Amino acid sequence: MTFSLNTTIINPDENNKITSAIILLHGYGGNGKEISTLTYNWKRFLPNTVFLCPDGNEVCPINPGGFQWFDLSKDDPKYILEQFLIAEKKINKFIEEVKELYKLSNSKICLSGFSQGCMMSINIGLTSDESFNCVVGFSGKIIDKDNLSKRIFSKTKMLLIHGELDTVVPVNNLLEAKDFLLRNKIKVETHMISDCDHHISIEASSIALNYIKKNFLI
Repeated sequence: MTFSLNTTIINPDENNKITSAIILLHGYGGNGKEISTLTYNWKRFLPNTVFLCPDGNEVCPINPGGFQWFDLSKDDPKYILEQFLIAEKKINKFIEEVKELYKLSNSKICLSGFSQGCMMSINIGLTSDESFNCVVGFSGKIIDKDNLSKRIFSKTKMLLIHGELDTVVPVNNLLEAKDFLLRNKIKVETHMISDCDHHISIEASSIALNYIKKNFLI
């Protein structure tokens, strides 16, 4: 099967049966191959998990070798939300393709992402017609709280991790997201990583892995 988004796929070793999937969404200017390196730290602890790392639906204008989920060229919240919702539909289509190919329900899928990818994961985790196993987000935020609050349908539990020195997506966005999720009765765990800027640190990767193992019952 060919996915609608170009995808880096990391399969389990030794032809292990696939019983779960992690969909990893990269950040602005990144790509699936780049974020797939995160799986090298996780794979041996998740022997029945397939990792799917799609490229964004648009080429990034400031990095032709990378991609974006939504355009940031205009400082216009309405425009950004419009682009965000277009990307949301394309990712949802991709998720349905993953579910069909691997015969998995949402309960066997973890959505994870960095920066823009985290923003997409949060929204999709709450607007899907069925809760996912969990969302694991790094260095992201909620794009439009008013829009999201009107569309919440599912209650996917979440882990959000953020570097305290992040200047690209400042850490106050973590606190705002936590407040929003708790007010909407979404289970959320948050971690602020000291001396960490806008990247996924070894500590953040380890925290995320333990959370995923717990939720996949491994």
